[in-house]
Amino acid sequence: MIPGSNSDHPSFRKSFLFAIQGFRTAVRTERNIKVMIAGGIAAIVAGLIVGFDAVSWAVVLVCCGVVISAELLNTAVETVVDLVSPEFHPLAGRAKDIAAAAVWILSMLVAVVGIIVFANAIFFR
Repeated sequence: MIPGSNSDHPSFRKSFLFAIQGFRTAVRTERNIKVMIAGGIAAIVAGLIVGFDAVSWAVVLVCCGVVISAELLNTAVETVVDLVSPEFHPLAGRAKDIAAAAVWILSMLVAVVGIIVFANAIFFR
């Protein structure tokens, strides 16, 4: 929907399809999304190997989803910045760096959570 227009929003089904299209585009075009998905798959396989309980699965799956979502948001920010500032501008670079930093900090926190969850599953069972 265009802000200020009176046209209807797309149907729920169309909105869902747009989201899938956006995810596919990101996976096809963005290296970091592929890295995050590979990391999530590795965590899931490792969780199967060590035999996670339900709470550990919930924590790991939420962490995977949050990191992938943050990377998608970072990609969206970078795309919009590139749209409005196709030539280099220090503020455009700053916006992109800050969005990337948010994903990096989240990833570091998720890595610590992963260490705790896996250590608990391996050493305290």
